[in-house]
Amino acid sequence: MTEKRDYYDVLGVGREAGTDDIRKAYKQAALKYHPDRNPGDKSAEDKFKEATEAYGVLSDEEKRHRYDQFGHAGLEGMAGMDFNGADIFSQFQDLFSDFFGGFGPGGGQRRRSGGPQRGQDLRVSQKLSLKEAVLGCKREISIRAPVACEACNGSGAAPGSSHERCSSCRGSGQVTSAQGFVMFTTTCPTCKGQGTIIAKPCDSCRGGGQVEKSRKVLVTFPAGIDSGQRLRVPQQGAAGPRGGPSGDLFVDVDVASDEKFDRDGADLITRVHVSFADAALGTEISLSLLDGTDLKVDISPGTQPGDVISLQGKGIPHVNGRKRGTLHVVVQVEVPKRISVRAKALLQELETELGQPATPPHKQTDRK
Repeated sequence: MTEKRDYYDVLGVGREAGTDDIRKAYKQAALKYHPDRNPGDKSAEDKFKEATEAYGVLSDEEKRHRYDQFGHAGLEGMAGMDFNGADIFSQFQDLFSDFFGGFGPGGGQRRRSGGPQRGQDLRVSQKLSLKEAVLGCKREISIRAPVACEACNGSGAAPGSSHERCSSCRGSGQVTSAQGFVMFTTTCPTCKGQGTIIAKPCDSCRGGGQVEKSRKVLVTFPAGIDSGQRLRVPQQGAAGPRGGPSGDLFVDVDVASDEKFDRDGADLITRVHVSFADAALGTEISLSLLDGTDLKVDISPGTQPGDVISLQGKGIPHVNGRKRGTLHVVVQVEVPKRISVRAKALLQELETELGQPATPPHKQTDRK
């Protein structure tokens, strides 16, 4: 068996070298002897592994202290001293992640999955009346979704215990294997990418950190909201695993039809019925609006059936502004179906007074 070289000689540093000096020395050696830069060169590959093993010891305060006191013999049997190919490539990737601010050799950001994960978003539908949509309202919406377990505060660990570092991935949440000179990084199967494991799971949530419960969320619907629009309520979705932040709640709005008013964007449309005499002579009518107030509307003399009176600023408020739409009043003239003999005589007299024949001939309008 070939005797191992002194780790300080391998990296070309003195025994008084600081942590930064050791890191820089290893970076230079790793770049020089990395197999990707020396394809087919067994000697370069061996030097790369040797430099990585040296760095693994000298960069660890406890291992370096043991090595300085007892040499290679002092490291025998220590945890983490099984330097196989996967460990070497994993350490090399970790080092470059530190050198380049979280970016690995390939230029892409290295994903570390050990931190708290965000909970899932939830989506519900809510039906509003036209009045509620126009004026705005607050509604309590019932949802059933995972929430943080109260017994373990969402950690998943039994009270009095805590998470332990995963020995398979050493807390990184990923394991790296090498086939030839190609590295393959996958999610750690032991901790499922968390980087930690739960030795004693919580009895209430069985280690999941969550339990499903029904709860109510107070949602504010702004004035002017319309069907098809969606509200986002931050952090009211499902709780995140292991104490992670909650997702969001999305509420899809559906506005019901109304008996008196139709809606067209920010405009309201309503229909009023007036008598023939009122349409001819003119009058003032009172409209009951959605907010409960009454609005006076002038009917001009000679108003025809189907005429529209548009009142700007009396419609629906815009959700993203202060302006309001228009209220359109469609006038419908009521013609009596049954009249008395006297009423008939009076109408004939009126037609004569207006210069119209009592029995005007019917004419078909030409279509152009």
